[in-house]
Amino acid sequence: MIQYFKNIEHHTVAVDKADAGTWVNVLPPLRQEEFNELSDALEIPVGFLKDSLDIDERSRYEIDGNVKLVVIKNPADNNSFNESDAFYITIPICIILTHNQIVTVNSFENEAIKKFLNTFQNRSMDKKSMMVIKIFEKVTTNFLEYLKEINLRRNTLEQKLYVSNRNEEVLQLMRIQKSLVYFIIALRSNELLMIKIARTNFLQLNEEEKDLLDDLVVETSQALEMAHTYTNILNSTLEAFATIVSNKQNKILQRLITVAILLSIPFLIISIFGMDVPIPYKNSPYAFWLPVSVSLLIVGGVILDYFKRLNK
Repeated sequence: MIQYFKNIEHHTVAVDKADAGTWVNVLPPLRQEEFNELSDALEIPVGFLKDSLDIDERSRYEIDGNVKLVVIKNPADNNSFNESDAFYITIPICIILTHNQIVTVNSFENEAIKKFLNTFQNRSMDKKSMMVIKIFEKVTTNFLEYLKEINLRRNTLEQKLYVSNRNEEVLQLMRIQKSLVYFIIALRSNELLMIKIARTNFLQLNEEEKDLLDDLVVETSQALEMAHTYTNILNSTLEAFATIVSNKQNKILQRLITVAILLSIPFLIISIFGMDVPIPYKNSPYAFWLPVSVSLLIVGGVILDYFKRLNK
């Protein structure tokens, strides 16, 4: 699906085709015919349009003639039905700058483009570089919001985990851990992209735009640090939980071994008295109670000794 927008007297207006000063937004479902038509109409290499289809596409920029391509990674909810997959993934947003238009291509609907659409009435098509910076800003804001959501979800799951000790909470923490791995890789790639754009002046930024880009590099670095911090906390939590489970398992095994030893004593004594050989007091009226009493006395002594050692 292809959308066309123009900024007319500070109002965002949807139009039918890509005229001069139009923002072209390509959303799923993505069809090859639309790519070919858009490529011919705007003289854009079709490969630039298809780059967004690769979910593993790295953040980068490229130029082909007078057409510039910028790819940046953006966080998104993972709609996978697999319960072991990450809660959140990162997807590429392709930003293409032509003579008269700016084109964004998304393999998934994402919040960054929606937020940019809400502020498009404040943008000027004469400053396409500023529009790219503003999309970067929305992406960075998205990462910070998702990281806060991840941290809240992690805290909630940790509290449930210490109370219930269920596998379900552990599995969900592992899904958060996978999400943070995706975020760290994407944030590092975005940070390098912004630094490289600032250093090479690929977008021909003015001083105001350079300052804004520098601020975004700092915010991206902060988001990357947050992701590393949450990952370290989560790893420590999982390691601590594994230690707690191991200690509980050792205590349970210790108790089972103790019970097995206690039960083996009366079985041993009774089996001796049950042998088909001459034994003392076999004709006594207390022949049954004698081994039972001896067994109870020995077991009682072992239990007392066990608790004495346990309290030391």
